[in-house]
Amino acid sequence: MDPILETIDEALKRKGLSDAAASKLAVGHSSLIKNLRMPREGEKRYNLPALMKLAEVLDLEFYFGPIRDSEPARVALIDGAEYAAIPRFEAELAAGAGQTNDQDVVIETFAFRRDWLKRIPVSPSNACLVKVRGDSMEPLLHDQDMVLIDRSRRTVRPGKVYALTDGGAARVKRLERPDDDTLVLRSDNPSYPLEFRRGSGLEEISILGQVVWSGHTF
Repeated sequence: MDPILETIDEALKRKGLSDAAASKLAVGHSSLIKNLRMPREGEKRYNLPALMKLAEVLDLEFYFGPIRDSEPARVALIDGAEYAAIPRFEAELAAGAGQTNDQDVVIETFAFRRDWLKRIPVSPSNACLVKVRGDSMEPLLHDQDMVLIDRSRRTVRPGKVYALTDGGAARVKRLERPDDDTLVLRSDNPSYPLEFRRGSGLEEISILGQVVWSGHTF
């Protein structure tokens, strides 16, 4: 079988998506994967931009395969299970107007099971932890909650929560991209209005990664 189709099938099973559903998320119509499966004479040629979009939907890197560690992460063995050491940065993400952080300093590390990270899937070398400051993302995220960020996921997918810098200030927001010229910053707390970035305002935005887990502090 074609190794690219094998990779797609494994990712579809992991994500619980059908061919049609994944295709529509990637390119807006349901026939992308169906067309990839069609037998052809001679060497099969792939539409690379379409494959890149499909890789984003299926949480695959675009060498097209399961996510790889870009650099070794520290590993500990506890009760027979492997744990990766994930750094927590001193920097904080504002769930509000923005938090200015002078520098990214690692102040401690937390151990996460590697098999759990693989199921999400998150590469330990792309993961970091930071605290949230403010109430604009309540009830999802509360002041002082810890969030796990996957720094490899920087392409906006509708409704996902991202860590970002906005004019140099670190923030956490739900992002939407209605068109190429507009970015919508949404707070879960209805007391906070929608924010729009267009034109030069888009240049002030840098996406740091997607929030994939949170831990609540009581």
